Amino acid sequence: MRDQRDLERRVAELEQQLAAVKQARPRGIRYRSSLGLGDIPLLAIAAGPDAERGELRGHAKGIIALGDIATGVVALGGVARGLVAIGGLALGGVSLGGLSIGILAAAGGLAIGSVAFGGAAVGGVAIGGGAAGYYACGGGAAGTHVVSAMSHDPEAQAFFRRYGLERICRGR
Repeated sequence: MRDQRDLERRVAELEQQLAAVKQARPRGIRYRSSLGLGDIPLLAIAAGPDAERGELRGHAKGIIALGDIATGVVALGGVARGLVAIGGLALGGVSLGGLSIGILAAAGGLAIGSVAFGGAAVGGVAIGGGAAGYYACGGGAAGTHVVSAMSHDPEAQAFFRRYGLERICRGR
């Protein structure tokens, strides 16, 4: 009988430990403002896992969206998609991120856009350590009109001066 009691005690201890682990499990944050435009909330926040919905990451969708994945007019998140996007991977009209792709402007580690600023920049106008574009300025730059360590195209210098960017390209 003593073995039976020990076994029951051990099972009870394990059940208590399991209950404690379930309570300590990380819980995500979900918020949708009641104000909005149709079904789109003004503010949506979704971060972390949501076991009830079976989501490992939060996907916020709103006019202003903050989350692991964010989609909105203004989006901030690990992956951000929006008119203004800020995140690790940012895709939008104007974007800022580690990898930034912007239709109008992009800034980040790797920036791709009409106007791109970054460690590596690719675009119509590109400024960065490594830059490729029609107008390009950087330590290593390639393009039609270039200001770099090896080249000082007068048209590129005039272009960057016209838009107040000559200080960035000076000395290259």
